[in-house]
Amino acid sequence: MHVLGIVNHDARGDAFEHVVDQVVDRLSGAGRVGVVRYDATIADGTQVRESTTVGGDVTYDLGADGDWAANGTGLTVENALDRLAIDCDYAVVAGVPGLRQPTIVVGPDAETSHPDDADSERVLAAVDAAADLEDVSLVDALERAEPYETLESLVARIKRSSRADRAGAIATFTGRVRAKDSEDDERTEYLEFEKYEGVADERMNSLEAELEERDGVFAVELYHRTGIVEDGEDIVFVVVLAGHREEAFRTVEDGINRLKDEVPLFKKEVTVADEFWVHDRS
Repeated sequence: MHVLGIVNHDARGDAFEHVVDQVVDRLSGAGRVGVVRYDATIADGTQVRESTTVGGDVTYDLGADGDWAANGTGLTVENALDRLAIDCDYAVVAGVPGLRQPTIVVGPDAETSHPDDADSERVLAAVDAAADLEDVSLVDALERAEPYETLESLVARIKRSSRADRAGAIATFTGRVRAKDSEDDERTEYLEFEKYEGVADERMNSLEAELEERDGVFAVELYHRTGIVEDGEDIVFVVVLAGHREEAFRTVEDGINRLKDEVPLFKKEVTVADEFWVHDRS
């Protein structure tokens, strides 16, 4: 699932909503759209640790082809995205600043001044009205960005395989940020990953295809996050659909080992006292 944020930067309420509606309509032509709306009128004003964790209520619903909605006090945007990622192709997050994903800024001064809570590198477009989006290739831009995946979304996708009726096993691996190796180590605050553009994605796709050629293996999903991944967060997933547990377990182990060895990803570690690129110390 690809995520797009839309932030209101002093735009009239109706202008902001028109932009949200147009974005949802356009993305609906390419796939299923989930919508996450943050209602600031009932927020308590707190912001907790993660930029995607907000106080107050978040309402999330399915877009143009959906028929339900839900909300809850203290529900996080991340929780809503986790749920939508299982069966949506796109998610639009309206009214939440500071997202890690591409963002559209709406407001009369949006083109010349980005709000403090929007990273300018992530601003996909700065518009004053919905009409200003006509020349923005939303789908192409989002497809170039890193998708939002969870273990649950990858398992759901692999269950939809055309070969799933022959499978008796799904095996998974989740790698996460470890705070420390031993009690005396300095605590790791976060890891930052960069990929060799183009080459990393191509190698990941080739590796999936090679693993799927094994006897008894029907589908493989590999996913590795880039950017900043904080202490305790998930980094990498391997999911294998196979006929039996033996093939599933072997392929999961080989999948994560080969991903680490063959896919060009570069890791910076930031501890409470230091920061360094891991390959410089290898």
